[in-house]
Amino acid sequence: MKHLITLLLFFSIIDCIAQQPYKRTLKLMGSRFDITVVANDSIQANQYIATAIAEITRVEKLISSWDDNSQTSEINRNAGIKPVKVDKELFDLIERAIGISKLTDGAFDISYASMDRIWKFDGSMTKMPSKEEITASVEKVGYQNIVLDKSKSTVFLKLKGMKIGFGAIGKGYAADKAKKLLISKGITSGIINASGDMNTWGKQPKGNEWKVAITNPMNKNKVFALLPITNGAVVTSGNYEKFVNFNGKRYTHIIDPRTGYPSSGIISVTVFAPKAELADALATSVFVMGKETGLDRINQLPKIECIIIDDNGKIMKSKNIEIDKL
Repeated sequence: MKHLITLLLFFSIIDCIAQQPYKRTLKLMGSRFDITVVANDSIQANQYIATAIAEITRVEKLISSWDDNSQTSEINRNAGIKPVKVDKELFDLIERAIGISKLTDGAFDISYASMDRIWKFDGSMTKMPSKEEITASVEKVGYQNIVLDKSKSTVFLKLKGMKIGFGAIGKGYAADKAKKLLISKGITSGIINASGDMNTWGKQPKGNEWKVAITNPMNKNKVFALLPITNGAVVTSGNYEKFVNFNGKRYTHIIDPRTGYPSSGIISVTVFAPKAELADALATSVFVMGKETGLDRINQLPKIECIIIDDNGKIMKSKNIEIDKL
């Protein structure tokens, strides 16, 4: 779950200059979106924001597993039956998702949608599921069973009842697509914040970089770092609100698709990457991989940085990140 509370946007004071940032907040893809564009006036800004909204809505119709008419739903309906021909855009997205699955040793997996929902984080759970129930819950999960045929642009899920979903990558992808479209329309600066999946380009009207303030979830009123972001994305994933405790251990709502067990040990991950799609997927993956493995993997990737806060409030960061501490 993405938390806007960990991302506070800092604007410079703007006075007596032609261009200004214009912002609209609305609900898209079932989540809060904040769309900001730097424009000459509100009329121009509203036109461009409407363009971004239309693009995000288009992406949702393509990738939503809740929409029976989407190509994603068609893929799921035909699991174990036959391959489904899809648009190149969806095919390429699935292909990239499989690439991230390989990169993270399966910590990220779009076939997580096949998982049985045996864990409840609404306060109704009184005991842990059994080992057998947990093992059975992920029997149909596994990116290795997604078969792609590039020549035919088809996707086939090998197992009956298998499903794919883009909950851990979709909003980031939609933000990337909207950003790309706005840049092509001549918008030189802006921000698309999809419930914590923040995508920026250009600079503020006075030439300052956009900056993101990072807060520690264990002390939400205090900002510990201020980081510039230029033509890139930052995603903060947090699990400090949805969790259960059993036998003295804290289990959170982000579940390892390989084992069926919830992640533990981390309460917040912030990832910086060139695109929100990748940052989105990696933020979830770091939770699953854990502190040491997650940091080690991030440190091996070019142009990717992260900040991890563990369940003791300790802050860790990747080796190349520069933090302006406050």
